[in-house]
Amino acid sequence: MSTATRPLPLAGALRLGRPSDIWFKPALSVVAAVAPPNLILLALGRLDLAMYTMAGSLCALYGHNRPYPARARTLVRVILGMVAGLAVALTAASLTGNAVVLVTVGALMAAVQKVLCDATRVGPPGNVVLTFISSASLFAPQSLSQVPGHVALALAAGAWAWLVGMAPGLLRPHGPERRATAHALNATAAYADTRGTGAGHAKARAGAAAAVQAAWQSLLATGARTDRTRRALEHLVVRAEVALAAPADADPALLRGWARALRGTGRVPRVSGADDELLGVDAELAVPHRPSWHRLGPLAPLAARTALGCALAGYASLALGVGRPYWALVTAASLYQANVTLTWSRGVQRVVGNLLGVLVFAAVVPFAHLHPAALVLCCLALNFGAEALIGRNYWLGSVCVTPMALLITEFARTQDAGQLITERVVDTVVGALVGFGTAVVVTNRRAGDGIEHALTAVERAREQAARVLAEPRPAPRALEAARRALAATLAELRATTDAASGEWWQRALPQERVVLAEQSGHRTLAATVRRQGPHTWDGTRTTEDARP
Repeated sequence: MSTATRPLPLAGALRLGRPSDIWFKPALSVVAAVAPPNLILLALGRLDLAMYTMAGSLCALYGHNRPYPARARTLVRVILGMVAGLAVALTAASLTGNAVVLVTVGALMAAVQKVLCDATRVGPPGNVVLTFISSASLFAPQSLSQVPGHVALALAAGAWAWLVGMAPGLLRPHGPERRATAHALNATAAYADTRGTGAGHAKARAGAAAAVQAAWQSLLATGARTDRTRRALEHLVVRAEVALAAPADADPALLRGWARALRGTGRVPRVSGADDELLGVDAELAVPHRPSWHRLGPLAPLAARTALGCALAGYASLALGVGRPYWALVTAASLYQANVTLTWSRGVQRVVGNLLGVLVFAAVVPFAHLHPAALVLCCLALNFGAEALIGRNYWLGSVCVTPMALLITEFARTQDAGQLITERVVDTVVGALVGFGTAVVVTNRRAGDGIEHALTAVERAREQAARVLAEPRPAPRALEAARRALAATLAELRATTDAASGEWWQRALPQERVVLAEQSGHRTLAATVRRQGPHTWDGTRTTEDARP
């Protein structure tokens, strides 16, 4: 069996991207979630308890791309997961002071948090915040009698974070779905510009397919339809799918016009067309989805990487005499991505961001030491900066995350800034080196198996669509359901291939089979669009609106 190694890129790891369309939402949310508990503790003279309220407050970072019904459920799960991790960590800290045992517990918890976050697809910031809180809590002086009170503080702050996360829905109840639909329309417009040909058409098609799939996931996450706005958005995503399948017949300007109309709280354009187009959506809603635990098996190599890498990083930090081995543990946990190549890039970003971050800490710590209120304000400003910048590149956000984490250690008592900086630098380097080394050793040799499964799924979906097309008069529900299923499997194939292509050492991937499967699959998609009938791109057919 042939194997292949792939070069690890350096150029591009630090390149800044465009800020997210909603970069200010998580930034403002985390400030709104953190400020009241911290200010209350400041007034009471108990900033030493801020670490526990921060555990709940930081849950406000999650779920900003999800529709509000799904966001409510996600935030509850994140809060419960955060509180459970905190409870385990505090209990362990109260039962033993053995640093090796505590590092081992932290590594196992990091692996569990990583796998659960990936399996449930909770979204950014993923497991890193959970691991940061639980790992730091392992080394917080604690007695067993204090644990219930500290956990209660985290739960109360988490309840406030839930309210903060849900509050924007009062003003813009369909905001996440509108953004996802607009992104799908813009992405398919970019693909339609290529007319399905040219050097960049394959990349544009993959990006458009992923955006369309994300839009459907956003809409389907809301559950059953409740109003005309949801149905109007679904019709727009159908138009994006049509443009994806037949780019030469699409009107990019009209697609972009619909996307612009979705900004703000204005009316949603309602495109004309039969509701038969949405029968596939009804069929998908009627099918029970596979539970998240079905995804745990393929994540086993990632769990092994995380557990072993975090443990070894913590042990190495202890061997060097560093007083906070959890920093090395968290550094290792933050590296692990879908493959070794992405892990390498995250390691470069983490090291650069942390080294610059300690310089920022050195600059702000004199001001923070002036008064406890100044310490709280510095942390709030760094919270905002971290979430505002991290979307452009992870290292840029880390420039704010690092000094914020260092300042949090000062809530209990003022510490020597030079020692904090030294220990943070050492733990960052140790965690990055050991964590990445573990990723190289514990490589995912089965990454190619996922491609085989995805190829099989695409072929089955394509054959089903071909059988429906072969019928003299296919039922609209069957035709639309077959088209939707084929589009979903093609998007999954591309995502699986991209993830597997980044593994550093593994057997050669079936790239030619993937290309042929994608080409035949998209031809079949185009055939289903033609069979469904002509779709006009005349902008005059958007006269009926749906109010949000």
